[in-house]
Amino acid sequence: MKPTLLVLAAGMGSRYGKLKQLDPVGPRGEVILDYSVFDAIRAGFGKVVFVIRKEFEEEFKNAIGPKFKDKIEVEYVFQELENIPEGFTVPIGRTKPWGTSHAVMMAKDLIDGPFTVINADDFYGAEAFKIIADHLSSIPTNDTTNYFMVGYPLNKTLSDFGSVSRGISEVDEDRFLKKITERTHIEKTPNSARYKDGEDFKDLTGGEVVSMNFFGFTPSYFKYSESMFKEFLQENQENPKAEFYVPFVVNTLVSEGKIKLKVLSSNTEWFGITYLEDKPFVEEKIRGLINEGVYPEGLW
Repeated sequence: MKPTLLVLAAGMGSRYGKLKQLDPVGPRGEVILDYSVFDAIRAGFGKVVFVIRKEFEEEFKNAIGPKFKDKIEVEYVFQELENIPEGFTVPIGRTKPWGTSHAVMMAKDLIDGPFTVINADDFYGAEAFKIIADHLSSIPTNDTTNYFMVGYPLNKTLSDFGSVSRGISEVDEDRFLKKITERTHIEKTPNSARYKDGEDFKDLTGGEVVSMNFFGFTPSYFKYSESMFKEFLQENQENPKAEFYVPFVVNTLVSEGKIKLKVLSSNTEWFGITYLEDKPFVEEKIRGLINEGVYPEGLW
């Protein structure tokens, strides 16, 4: 079975100032997710599912949908604040959905085989899609214990224009994940990087492996996360800002011995847009890859 690409595109781009997932970076108006879908098709993916917000459904579908017609099956699902299990209510003061794992859960009725999760505004590279597709193809659909993640060196994922959030990943000697620690304020330093811990800063080497939300799962992920989401809601009824992240689910499953997650590496470079000032760098990188023949001048 061909894997499915699940694209998390429901973010509002608060630091960016607009819908960055629809902001062109290619010479013919391509956005970053165009390159991801192009790479996924070349790697053998059979379907793409976009997780979006209802409020920008028409804008997103008009900008994205026609490009992929006759090239890959496309479906859409919505991540909304009210999408919670029966018996629960939205806490007073809660204004945005519940995080990345909540977004993934929205696609459970559209995915019945292995799938890869990515962010819409991150560029992962063609080789990375091929690597994760090959690994997903090596396990049966009903496998409940083997997951994957493509990791990237921290120093290749930072912005010159402000702090970023990254999942610092600890792996064992066989590159199986031990733990992901979310750091919500990591910034460049002259020699490497540092993260904010309370009121203090702590140094990082820059060589740490980080999660960029590029995961490979089987449908078992939906059952695991649904159970954990109910526990999460019970524990966070008084916390309107708590988020149900994919790394939280993965960490719990690893610590309980329910899954093994292999951290894969790729020689292709990650880049993305956190701040508006990052855009010229991304445009330059895309132009360089086109000049090298990795991508055509116009994708579609």
